[in-house]
Amino acid sequence: MIEVDGSRGEGGGQIVRTSIALAALTGKEVKLSNIRENRPTQGLSRQHCTAIQAVAAMNDSWVDGNVPGSRELVFRPGFAGEGDVSLDVGSAGSISLVLQAMLLCAQSHDSKVTMHIRGGTNVKWAPPIDFYPQVLFPLLSKMGIEAEMDILSRGFYPQGQGHVRVTIEPAKTIKPLRIDELEEMVEVNAVSYCQNLPPRIVDEMAWSCQEMLSDIAVLNVERDIRQGGSTGAGISLVAVHRNGMVGASALGSRGNPARLVGEEAAKDLIVELDGGGTLDVHAADQLVPYMALADGGSVFRVWRISKHLLSQMDLLETFLDVKFHISRLTKGYRIEVEPGGNE
Repeated sequence: MIEVDGSRGEGGGQIVRTSIALAALTGKEVKLSNIRENRPTQGLSRQHCTAIQAVAAMNDSWVDGNVPGSRELVFRPGFAGEGDVSLDVGSAGSISLVLQAMLLCAQSHDSKVTMHIRGGTNVKWAPPIDFYPQVLFPLLSKMGIEAEMDILSRGFYPQGQGHVRVTIEPAKTIKPLRIDELEEMVEVNAVSYCQNLPPRIVDEMAWSCQEMLSDIAVLNVERDIRQGGSTGAGISLVAVHRNGMVGASALGSRGNPARLVGEEAAKDLIVELDGGGTLDVHAADQLVPYMALADGGSVFRVWRISKHLLSQMDLLETFLDVKFHISRLTKGYRIEVEPGGNE
């Protein structure tokens, strides 16, 4: 049994989600203790319980302690279980965060997995759901993993009521990802979205974003205007290069002008591009597990190393035979991922 101290590293839910998914993939039983001990609200939240429940269903696993507030959990993996999974995170619980664990667990399957997930699609403290089709899925495709998403409805805080359908074809062999330098930029794409709000908000976010990015590229804007069970707005960007992509986003909030939301997203993208990274901070921490499972070494750069990324690397070295090598550069950091690095 692998024992994981949930208070180490970033000390949050990502340790739980990644540990459970890696247990399912490796067949190793895991015990988590001190779950989210350093957070204001300790123990599992409903969102974490939903992710654990989903992975258990996908892997026909036995779980003890999967209740809200629990600070200790034992997960005993089984074999590839359900290929069609439907779940509700509840209110505006983040679909994006639950999906992180489910996508990784899907690699234990031999055939296509279909997921229907309800909850929050665009909420604070989580990547927007648009990040997946814009950035993560194209990068996974380079590694031999094919995934698609339909955003059937958007869900914002506090009501949620978002709904996405995801299909993923696991790779028999995961290819390494080597993006040491970003090649020429091809385009910058945006999804500017709102729900239950005046359409002009979508245009104002896009216009202010384009104004700040005028020296970089002409923005290709997809306008997504909907009616639904919750209200909100935001904009999600991706700078597409010949060999990779870098994302950034901003979420609207009450009292925050649409113009400032667009500017915030543009500033975040400029920071990512100017920092020398070849993956943005969200993509880096989500992709390292697949790199650790790849058939060969991967390499990428980030403008900063987040606590989430450090926690991911720490966990991966606990579960897998992999080593990470970090080099400080004039701009940012270069990270090499070496599967079988302990042999």
